[in-house]
Amino acid sequence: MPTKEQEMPAVPATMRAAVYRGVNDVRTETIPVPEIGAGEVLVKIHTCGICGTDLKKIHTGSHDAPRVFGHEMSGTIVRIGEGVSGFAVGDRVMAYHHIPCGECYYCRKQTFAQCEVYKKVGCTAGFAPSGGGFAEYIRVMDWIVRRGLVKIPDDIPFEQAAFLEPVNTCYKAIQLLGLKPDETVLVIGQGPIGILLAALARKTGATVLTSDLYPERHAIATRFGLQNPLDARGDVVAATRSATEGRGADVALLAVGGNALIKIAMDAIRPGGRVVLFAQTQHGEAPFDPAAVCMDEKTLMGSYSSSVSFNEDVNKLVFDGYRTGFDLTNLISHRFSLEDAAAAIELASHPQPSSMKIVIQPRS
Repeated sequence: MPTKEQEMPAVPATMRAAVYRGVNDVRTETIPVPEIGAGEVLVKIHTCGICGTDLKKIHTGSHDAPRVFGHEMSGTIVRIGEGVSGFAVGDRVMAYHHIPCGECYYCRKQTFAQCEVYKKVGCTAGFAPSGGGFAEYIRVMDWIVRRGLVKIPDDIPFEQAAFLEPVNTCYKAIQLLGLKPDETVLVIGQGPIGILLAALARKTGATVLTSDLYPERHAIATRFGLQNPLDARGDVVAATRSATEGRGADVALLAVGGNALIKIAMDAIRPGGRVVLFAQTQHGEAPFDPAAVCMDEKTLMGSYSSSVSFNEDVNKLVFDGYRTGFDLTNLISHRFSLEDAAAAIELASHPQPSSMKIVIQPRS
């Protein structure tokens, strides 16, 4: 058990949490604060972003109930389990909810998201482990503490740190591409993930075109140096070719989940170009022209979730970036309390021109 010196006195026995009770049914309830064991920590949540994968689980019933979702989180350690080293009560931290074993076949091949340990969730607010960030407190399990718990510098806001996990997922996709400065990248969708993908692609020196339905989102994208907007209500393929001497983009990144957009992305790239599916997380069938892959030598590829091999790079990018103008809090459009979690999820599920990243902040 933690000693008195290792435990803050104000941790209550119960807490508020947004509990998933079934398809499209999330209720703010009072539940027990989770107990921690050896090697674990208890974190009081400050900020947790709502991710598209959270919404998919809520709307499709892919996971049994009850659960507490939420994984884009940051907060403060309030309890330390026996044997934990390198962390103390009061440390400001962010926790990755997935961390691989580092030893299996998939880890040796750097395909961490396919590791069986990675697929386990190492953070919970109770019930089946599901992230737990839509609650006042989360239990962070031992293998996450060892390899996936990140200290937040004192000068970095919790809101900035809550972007570490989504930035890692985007950084992984960009690194997969090995972009060159003479290449042109089309990013389809300018929600928060699309803007992150486009901003990271721009950092490689590549020319970046961005496509979205809403001028309001393009306006936000300009804060990240993205100056080549395409109106998604028009002919994005023709506009992309016009911007690339008729060839098409070298790369198209799909930051929205509509499978109908795969054909647009494939048509918008040049022969020998690459399309990355980033948001296609639901199983199904999507038609594409097989001759475009064979004869035109176009590559259709995917990138999913984060990579532990990039954790240090992403820490530097997010923390140093905040100090030099890469302020990700500009992507936050709405902040909700836990009591209004259902309204937050409703807005995130039906994006408006003015809505971007939606976050939940317990404010307890």
